[in-house]
Amino acid sequence: MNVQHIGVHHPKIKQVQSIQNNSAPNPQKLFIAEGLWAHNLLLAKDTHVDTFFWCPEAAYGDEARKRAEEMMATARVSYQVTLKTFARISERDKPDGLLSLAQLPQWDPERLRLKKSALVMVADGMEIPGNLGTLIRTLDACQADCLVLTNRRTRLTHPKVFRASQGMVLSLPVVEFSTPEEAIEWLKRNHFDVYLADTDNAKTYRSYTYRNRRTAFVLGAERYGIPKPWYEAGFQRVFIPMMGSADSLNVSISAAVMLFEARAQKENW
Repeated sequence: MNVQHIGVHHPKIKQVQSIQNNSAPNPQKLFIAEGLWAHNLLLAKDTHVDTFFWCPEAAYGDEARKRAEEMMATARVSYQVTLKTFARISERDKPDGLLSLAQLPQWDPERLRLKKSALVMVADGMEIPGNLGTLIRTLDACQADCLVLTNRRTRLTHPKVFRASQGMVLSLPVVEFSTPEEAIEWLKRNHFDVYLADTDNAKTYRSYTYRNRRTAFVLGAERYGIPKPWYEAGFQRVFIPMMGSADSLNVSISAAVMLFEARAQKENW
């Protein structure tokens, strides 16, 4: 594998660090994928890889070396780095010598093919990248059609989003709207029944009929809840009964409960 060797001061190393720290613009929406499992996924999803970094000193086993060869044939550019340089960009305790800058897919809400009984989750004001990644993984698990984001406060390119989603951010459509009003207009135009996750004046999540209908649930920010425009739109409210001392669930767990109930009805489980 004959590739250029670079050190810690190379611009591409600086670029990885800037994406990790969100310290510079990222117009290409590049994210960091590290490790064998991540690179297996990049290849399986035919993801555009901008830059591949290979550290033979950190590799273990023939599979990592084979994957490195495949990545060098796929990536736009590839570089070899020393263990010391790799340690500057790796976030793993036991790295295996594989790290890439890859590009997130771009999804146009107007081009999504929505089924007659589509299932969508809206997350307004999502702040914690680990929660966002877990939410994406949850939506994939119940075959949701897409995740809609408004007022997003964490970046999709955050390393924790990719890891927590188990890479499902590469395949689950994620669409963004600048304001809740734009998302509301899109949902109405596409004939969704919309349910706001709230305990006030709400019915339990099992009280509604989701079968043969387009369904969207709306979750608010971890701290601030659902913004006012969603209530002004006149949507129904849904809640999950709490039987213990805690008064709420983690956002991704709440999503899972509602999504799987809707999916069960839609598939006649």
